[in-house]
Amino acid sequence: METRAGRGPRERAVSGGIETLGDAELLALLLETGRRGEGEGVRAAKLLDEHGGLEGLARSGVGALASREGLGAAGAWRVAAALELGRRARETATPQRIRDGSDVWRWARARLAALEHEELWVLALDGGNRLRAARRVAMGGLHGMHVGTRDPLRCALREGASAFVLVHNHPSGDPTPSTEDLAFTERITAAADVVGTPLVDHVVVAQGAYASLAERLLMPAPSSSRRGGSS
Repeated sequence: METRAGRGPRERAVSGGIETLGDAELLALLLETGRRGEGEGVRAAKLLDEHGGLEGLARSGVGALASREGLGAAGAWRVAAALELGRRARETATPQRIRDGSDVWRWARARLAALEHEELWVLALDGGNRLRAARRVAMGGLHGMHVGTRDPLRCALREGASAFVLVHNHPSGDPTPSTEDLAFTERITAAADVVGTPLVDHVVVAQGAYASLAERLLMPAPSSSRRGGSS
């Protein structure tokens, strides 16, 4: 049965195009469970307000969203999937060029800087240093995470990268690379050199700041360079 002129977001999208809907209306479509009325619209507006808009919502983990009353795991995964699809579509349509640590910082700031747990991502680059793909390879707790040397390299190769960048966050707020960060970077550099897909930088981000190992001249030289220098 049709409601009065104040139609729901689905009807407005059909008549005026989905691009005419606001953020809360788009989110309401994801949360819709078949019920009529203002339930989803109110809930969507509340979610956006509580998280400070789409950027804050994108930083929220699925677990945090799923704990919301009335949202549940299914709704949380729908929201997370929609945000990730949008992010991938933007990166595919206009590939970002990764030339230095500040470019990585621009990519990572909204995604990683405010997280309360560590995440490690691989940024796979093409031959022109454009971003081919960004994939999370590890996630841990407040005090660290466990990741094997092969995991980032396997991801870079799967994405057909010509080179790649590692980026992870420090929930402590201090982006200074730790001794463990330096040792891990050295292991990845050596493994990447063997397969001919170089690691060009490892960037650590925190709220309001970043540290690029390449810019700080802390990136280890590839083993081929060391062999060449000794001959």
